[in-house]
Amino acid sequence: MSTPEHKDKELEALISMLDEPDNEMFDQIRGKIFSYGPDAIPTLEDAWENAFDDLIQQRIENIIHRIQLDDLYSELHNWSRFGYADLLRGYMLLTRFQYPDLDEDKMIQKIGRISQDVWLELNQNLTALEKVKVINHILFDIHKFKGNKANIQSPDNYYLNNILDTKKGNPVSLGLIFIIIAQSLKIPVYGVDLPRHFILSYTDTYAEGTETVVEKDKVLFYINPFNKGALFTKNEIELFIKQMGLEPNDSFYQPCNNVDIIKRVGRELILVYEKAGNKEKMEELKVLLEAMDTKEP
Repeated sequence: MSTPEHKDKELEALISMLDEPDNEMFDQIRGKIFSYGPDAIPTLEDAWENAFDDLIQQRIENIIHRIQLDDLYSELHNWSRFGYADLLRGYMLLTRFQYPDLDEDKMIQKIGRISQDVWLELNQNLTALEKVKVINHILFDIHKFKGNKANIQSPDNYYLNNILDTKKGNPVSLGLIFIIIAQSLKIPVYGVDLPRHFILSYTDTYAEGTETVVEKDKVLFYINPFNKGALFTKNEIELFIKQMGLEPNDSFYQPCNNVDIIKRVGRELILVYEKAGNKEKMEELKVLLEAMDTKEP
């Protein structure tokens, strides 16, 4: 049985051979390094800093990137099967596609501060409309979140850390922030996968003993996160669908699950990268979306 020290030396020896000129031999070396998984990354990063050969640095960068993508695929797969109730976790995982060293604790703390600000303004006597009004006030008036209408097609609009830093986003990223805040406070707000425009729904609830039961099929009203949380009705969705020339579908009105929301973010990012001509990121995202296709919750 290999000791940790032996494994470290073996990994260092493998990395020292990354200048191998024979492609077949190099593939074998790279495959053995892959087998270490994310544990290999710190040693690879140290080797990159001490390498003075462009080829070796490029090979190290490619190996690290591949390890990170494989690890992210596994985490998204597991989240979509077992952890999908935690939307923030899913959003952080997708953000790690662009920012693999994302400080997740920092993201959780920032979201937590906003949630606490909302919680301080809530009380048990508020109606559904009043609760949304509180979230809108805290999110859009106090914390100054708003739609990025000037640069709506930028991929930066989709990643959690950018949204929290700039306070600007697009309909789906602002909607995600709104849902995460609401659900952390047991407020029944869910995403609606409406084509070409992501919106939110506030669903009805009823008491069953000491438990509150959410009736997802009973939507009280809809929320537009891109327009400072403006409220609207089913009739306005019907008008939008007609204007867009879309075939009516029940899914355009009903809440969707968290996996569908994260997949929506991924699909929109694929289109953004396609317009930018970034085929590599397009293909990588398609593979990551497949990780969430294995089982629907």
